[in-house]
Amino acid sequence: MSGVWYAGIGAVFVLGLLFVLAYARRGSAAPGRHAGGVPDDSVDEARRAAFAEASAVRQAAQTEAEGLRRAAEAEADATRRAARADTEAAHAQIEASLAQAREQAATLLAEAQRTGAAEAEKLTAEIRHQHDAHAARSARLDETESRLDARENRLEQRTAELRAQGDELGMLKTELDQRLRRLDADRAQLATQLQAQQHELERVAGLSADEAKAELLAAVETSTRREAAVLARTIENEARAEGTERARSIVVEAVQRVASAQTTETVVSVLHLPAEEMKGRIIGREGRNIRAFEAVTGVNVLIDDTPEAVLLSCFDPVRREVGRLTLEKLILDGRIHPHRIEEAHEQSVAEVDELCLRAAKDALADVGIGAIDERLLPTIGRLKYRTSYGQNVLGHLIETAHIAGVMAAELGIEPTLVKRCAFLHDIGKALTHEVEGSHAIIGAELLRKYGEDEAVAHAVEAHHNEVQPRTVEAVLTQASDTCSAARPGARRESLESYVKRLARIEEIAGSREGVEKVFAMQSGREVRVMVQPSEVDDLASSVMAREIAKQIEDELTYPGQIRVTVVRESRATEIAH
Repeated sequence: MSGVWYAGIGAVFVLGLLFVLAYARRGSAAPGRHAGGVPDDSVDEARRAAFAEASAVRQAAQTEAEGLRRAAEAEADATRRAARADTEAAHAQIEASLAQAREQAATLLAEAQRTGAAEAEKLTAEIRHQHDAHAARSARLDETESRLDARENRLEQRTAELRAQGDELGMLKTELDQRLRRLDADRAQLATQLQAQQHELERVAGLSADEAKAELLAAVETSTRREAAVLARTIENEARAEGTERARSIVVEAVQRVASAQTTETVVSVLHLPAEEMKGRIIGREGRNIRAFEAVTGVNVLIDDTPEAVLLSCFDPVRREVGRLTLEKLILDGRIHPHRIEEAHEQSVAEVDELCLRAAKDALADVGIGAIDERLLPTIGRLKYRTSYGQNVLGHLIETAHIAGVMAAELGIEPTLVKRCAFLHDIGKALTHEVEGSHAIIGAELLRKYGEDEAVAHAVEAHHNEVQPRTVEAVLTQASDTCSAARPGARRESLESYVKRLARIEEIAGSREGVEKVFAMQSGREVRVMVQPSEVDDLASSVMAREIAKQIEDELTYPGQIRVTVVRESRATEIAH
């Protein structure tokens, strides 16, 4: 019984000793410390950038080390406090256990004495069980201490690494300072050398740096201007050659496709009579019939010695056609008197109106420009009886529309609007006997009055440059009108106006100083001016050609165009004896 008691007392003392040793070992651990770096200042932009980067890395390392150190100290303090609390609790528990063990031992001794050895063994087993539990708790405390020691070791290792990085950054900073000092020295030496070379070059060249720069820029500018002028001239010549060839092919093809037969200018209408005595019946008693005819129709009847023919003269071609039809009806009927003249005139007016309307519809169908206001059809039809320099105006409109359509197609433009502009460009000629003004302006106002498109009206008013052309349609209308009017065989002039025009052309060219001879060639379409080479140089000859062409354009009216050529020829003649 006493052996069991002594065994319990020994176990309690062993357990207490173990807790004391654990507490002593826990208190022996001490946290590490970390030393920071010293920040540096910078002197220039490169040094400041390098120092800033190094300071940032060093500051980050110090911050990280300080945080780790503080975390480790906090965790160590918490662990120490927990260990102290556990140790104190363990001491208290040990004291309580010792007291309880003493009491139990005394009780066991008493009970053992009473109950015997069986119960003593039972109590001994319980004491052993409590001892094993205390041993397990001590083992867990030892494991916690081991983990805390490992974390402290890692913290010390990280602190050593940060110190090594700080030392490496310090070395890099020192090396960077040395390199910057070398660069500053090299820069100063290079600046000195460059300044010396510049002074030497200025001394040798006799120019300052600013003067040399200005001279170089002037030379480069002159060379560049010359090259640009040559390039511009080359491009301009190529464009002119290509454009001329292209325009010539378009015009030739258009004229070839729509050329019509030569026409003659009609100033009077000739009416053939079935017999010579019909002239007396036309005149009537004391001229009554001819006076009535002229009063009703507005057409002059010319009766001369031409056998079996009379002439009808009138400035209005429609009125002249009405008079011709009226006189034909009177001759066929055989009854010629004032009342019958009025009846025949009314029938002829209705017939001519019908013919005009039919001619207008046929022309629209021929050119294919779509619908047009019905009120414009009679005006268009009247152009059937109107001629210009021997060319029928309605035929000219149809021809111009076809030429404009071909040009538009060749240029990749939708041809309908261009053909419409070209077909209506001379519509004002039907009203020139009734309204004062240019037929281009009259035609444009008429088209606007009846709601025609503004692009068409503008092309009509601009086709003789009364208004500056602003659209492609207006330009093509001008070009097609010129092609139709200027092609060979399209128009002819009276001999008198032709001779006057040629004389005026030679007079204009011969009035210039230095002109030796003037020749009007190719029916007045080309003028060759021979000048004295001693009085007119090449530049003056170009100016003279331009001035002559401008004066001819301003003073004369002519179809097509007139080429002015100034010829300057130098001859050297010697006689061999």
